[in-house]
Amino acid sequence: MIEIPELAFGGLAAGTVSALALGSGLWRSRRERARLRQEMTGLRHQAEQSARAGAEEAERIRQAFTAELEHLATRRMPAEASRTAHPHVPVPGPVGPEGAATEPVLAALRTAVLQERKRVDAAARAGMRGTTREIQASLYRLQDILHGLQQRYDEPELAQDLYSLDHENEQSLRRAQVAAVVCGAWVGLAREESHLVDAVTGGQARLSGYRRVKLHNHLDPGTALVSHAVEPVAIIAAELLDNALRHSSPDTSVVVNLEHVHNGVAVTVDDAGVGMAPDERAAAQRVVAGTDPIMFSDLGDPPRMGLAAIGQLTRQFDLSVDLSTPSPYGGVRAVLLVDKHLLSHIDPALRPAAASTSPSTRTGEVPRPEPLAEHAEHAEHAKHAERAGHAEHVGHAERLEHAEHSHAPAQPESGPDRPAPGDDQPAPGPDRPAPAVDDLPRRRRRQVSPDQAAMIRPSAAETAAAPARSPEETAAALGALQSATAAARDAARSEGTAPR
Repeated sequence: MIEIPELAFGGLAAGTVSALALGSGLWRSRRERARLRQEMTGLRHQAEQSARAGAEEAERIRQAFTAELEHLATRRMPAEASRTAHPHVPVPGPVGPEGAATEPVLAALRTAVLQERKRVDAAARAGMRGTTREIQASLYRLQDILHGLQQRYDEPELAQDLYSLDHENEQSLRRAQVAAVVCGAWVGLAREESHLVDAVTGGQARLSGYRRVKLHNHLDPGTALVSHAVEPVAIIAAELLDNALRHSSPDTSVVVNLEHVHNGVAVTVDDAGVGMAPDERAAAQRVVAGTDPIMFSDLGDPPRMGLAAIGQLTRQFDLSVDLSTPSPYGGVRAVLLVDKHLLSHIDPALRPAAASTSPSTRTGEVPRPEPLAEHAEHAEHAKHAERAGHAEHVGHAERLEHAEHSHAPAQPESGPDRPAPGDDQPAPGPDRPAPAVDDLPRRRRRQVSPDQAAMIRPSAAETAAAPARSPEETAAALGALQSATAAARDAARSEGTAPR
């Protein structure tokens, strides 16, 4: 039998143990709640920090993208638009990695600007081409009128003025023709096969300072150009000479050499001007090469069309122009190369080069036929008649001879179809009249003695020592000749002896 104190002690011990267990569980639950509360606070703080960082990152991205767009609109797009016209202009890169997304925008801008430039340039070319066509037609009509006036009037002063006007009109024609070529028009003239030296001299004659050009012809006699290359070569030669004359001192000469090379003929133009810097020479070489398209907006203000026209012609007619080397005279050297397939040959005996061209230095050149003694005497009588008051102091026989010879075309002294006097047939003279057919009069060939021919024709030494005539003196001499001829013809017609 258990005693009551012991039972109470046991119950107290059990209650104590239960209280301790319950207290321990409560303490652990509190500590767990505290830990959970702390973790929740940390997570909440991290979430706040993450939200704050995300907002800051979004703001940074927004600001970077805004700066990139501003940089694209204010710097990169204008530079890219300028680069389409000037390839040397640099285009800035993007500000940051976000700018990589703007590269397609620049590519689309580049394509759109190029297309628009081509459209505007084509419209400008079309308008300019139509204008130059009308100007060329007007200038050609004016040229015909001037030529008619030159044939109609005999006064020396008027003839000189007409020749000056004709030369000015020729320079205007050259400028209009160059503008038309740059606009894509045809050269405007179709010529037959011509001597190459004639084409170069024809280009020289279109310039105001042509007297400063010294041409040295080292080609074989008869070296010619095919028909479709004559006018392009003349235009290119004129533009190269014009540049040389414009950029050199008026008291210096421009030297032109025509020489055979391995692949054809080279026309070398050397001036003693200011020259060009290396970058200028490289840019000019790109233009005359004709490989890159040329736009009106690239020609400057006012447009410089000379080199652009050369580039158009070199591309169209398979010619080449080189400006890469300086001239030994201190200026610029320009070399026009005419390939073999553009060259031809003309018999210099049947079709000699123009008398105004430089004679060839080759030994095989066929000499040009000298004028007949009768025509030289005719010119001499014309000068005397002009000094003596036209034909008033000239005898009746001389006036009649002038009237006859004014209708007779110049004939060479000898040729393949006409034997020279003294070979097989005697020359007709006063004592040997030509037989008449149907009672029609025949012109008689004058018999000129060797002494008279020597007096009429100057010797080689006198010819070499005589200074070259100026264009004004030549015009005056031609006017005097025409005046004397007209006066003699009127006098002979008034006496009823002029042939009809």
